[in-house]
Amino acid sequence: MFHQVGGTFHELTPRRTGAQHAREIGIAEDIAEAERSAAGEYQAPQGELVISVPFIMGRSFVTPVVVEFLEIYPDIRVDVQLTDRVVNLVQEHVDLALRVGELPDSSMIATRVGLIRQMACASPAYLKRRGTPKKPADLAAHDCIGNKFFTYGEDWAFRIDGKLETMPVPARLSVNSSDAALVASVAGAGVARILSCHIADLLKSRTLVGLLEAYEPPPTPVWLIHPAQRQAPLKLRAFLDFAVPRLRKRMGYKVS
Repeated sequence: MFHQVGGTFHELTPRRTGAQHAREIGIAEDIAEAERSAAGEYQAPQGELVISVPFIMGRSFVTPVVVEFLEIYPDIRVDVQLTDRVVNLVQEHVDLALRVGELPDSSMIATRVGLIRQMACASPAYLKRRGTPKKPADLAAHDCIGNKFFTYGEDWAFRIDGKLETMPVPARLSVNSSDAALVASVAGAGVARILSCHIADLLKSRTLVGLLEAYEPPPTPVWLIHPAQRQAPLKLRAFLDFAVPRLRKRMGYKVS
């Protein structure tokens, strides 16, 4: 469950079970705060900021913003970790992560920075060879590319007659990376479902062709998330203040 404050969603944490676990969490927070305090991170924006980002999102959106940020804050170092794996921020000592999709309940604080479409697409060469699907049911006669990075994998949702319906697609190729799905679709391996921000330029150049747009599910949210803390270090607050409006602009997202 999320609680929204000014465009930021504060996730409500389920009640912890076990006094020992609670004490361990408290001790870990005390140690982390003491280390940050000793490093001066509560007095000025400084130190290392670790950010976890999916490969394509990091390359296209986050890294350019980080470069601008570093020009303004010379005392901050940034470690951008590009991975399609969902990392545990607390256990892996990551300050901030970019996540795509609906978020599970946790102790994280989430700020929405974008909405992106889940688009079906294929190369012109594939469509010339196999024909163009006109409705979701037509995919049964096509080669599809499953992407296990997303929860939908080989079960794709479509809006049909005003209702959201999920249907399995025949995936001759399955991958666990959006980058791999993109490369395979460009190479003509079949129909893929890829986030719109990844293929905008390829659609403009007609390297890929969008399909079944009238049946697309609702847009997918994009979030910046970070652990809830008694006192956020200034390096994190500075980056959020700097990056959130710039990421929203890059993704064409406006807060209503």
